[in-house]
Amino acid sequence: MRLPHWFTERPGDADDEPDLRVSTLELFFDLVFVFTVTQLTALLTVGMEEPRPGHPAVSVAESALQALLVFGVLWWMYAGYVWLLNAVPPARPARRILVLLGMAGFLLMALAIPSAFDGGGVAFAAGYLLLILVHGALYAQATNAIVRVLPFNLAAAALVGVAGFLQTPWSYLPWTAALLLLWGSPYVIGQRGFALRAAHVVERHGLLVIVVLGESMLALGIGAKDLPVDLGLCAAGVLALCLAACLWWAYFAGEDETAAERTLAATEPVRRTRMILGAYFYGHIPMLLGVVAVSAGIKKVIGHPVDPLKPSAALVLAVGVTLYLAGDFWFRRVLELPWARVKGVVAVAAPAAALAGLWAGLAELAVLVALLVAMLLAERRRAPSAG
Repeated sequence: MRLPHWFTERPGDADDEPDLRVSTLELFFDLVFVFTVTQLTALLTVGMEEPRPGHPAVSVAESALQALLVFGVLWWMYAGYVWLLNAVPPARPARRILVLLGMAGFLLMALAIPSAFDGGGVAFAAGYLLLILVHGALYAQATNAIVRVLPFNLAAAALVGVAGFLQTPWSYLPWTAALLLLWGSPYVIGQRGFALRAAHVVERHGLLVIVVLGESMLALGIGAKDLPVDLGLCAAGVLALCLAACLWWAYFAGEDETAAERTLAATEPVRRTRMILGAYFYGHIPMLLGVVAVSAGIKKVIGHPVDPLKPSAALVLAVGVTLYLAGDFWFRRVLELPWARVKGVVAVAAPAAALAGLWAGLAELAVLVALLVAMLLAERRRAPSAG
């Protein structure tokens, strides 16, 4: 089947540069995606609050399950667009318009997230279907391998649509089936036909981590709304910023991005794709979920910094740090980057900080920051011997 002339590249316009960099449109796209992450934080905090009138009570465990299910579907399509724009850069107006249309799909999904399990599932599925159709149409320019992926994506959209007509807990069944279908598909379709350029993948995910970490600062602003700016609020704000800065430092310190690029670029294409799947798709899942949990915990601390946190809120904040470091550990192990062991040890120790939160939210923030600073100092002391 021939693609329309306006849709295809002109002869000689092939995008085969090995050093493809992230475009400003992709950064714009990521900002819309991060709005969905912000909505996940709101979904998670529902389980830490008193139930709203006319709505059933939702436990922290149930709100966490909902956030996981929604994130699983969102992350699959985000990764799909990363791979898409790695193979089909948005170099022409027709492509850019279609990418903007895909952004509209993400926006619809984000708006539907708060009610995705309470009547908004159909709207979520409609946004998801739009994402799939744009993704498939654009990817057809690069490889016929997208034909193997499309049935899985369409079936997942149908399952999410079915879930929109069901009440909880029954709606969890099609959501779970959609997630298993999507995440299991790489083992059925394989990775041939999806050659990826290393520099673009590394840069794109690094920029995403920065933007998502900024989302934790947005949680600080939301939590501080209408509160008096007193000493406790200022101290909590500074410690929350220090916590986000430590998480940033843990990911970006050293020359790890350059080392990751070298490792991937030196690997043959099929194995490179598998490493990217392991390090950047699977490895970044706990990192992003960790930021969601940290943001939810910060939001609770900011409101009453010197008061004890609820056990659930204290645990969510500490486990968020654990998830982030565990993802960083996984990511580094796949790419054979340094410092994986140190981060793994601190990830195991971080949940103990929740005990300090039972005394005061401010105390838990201080303990987590101290733990992360100690980790970064230990890495720095070992840096000379690493060379």
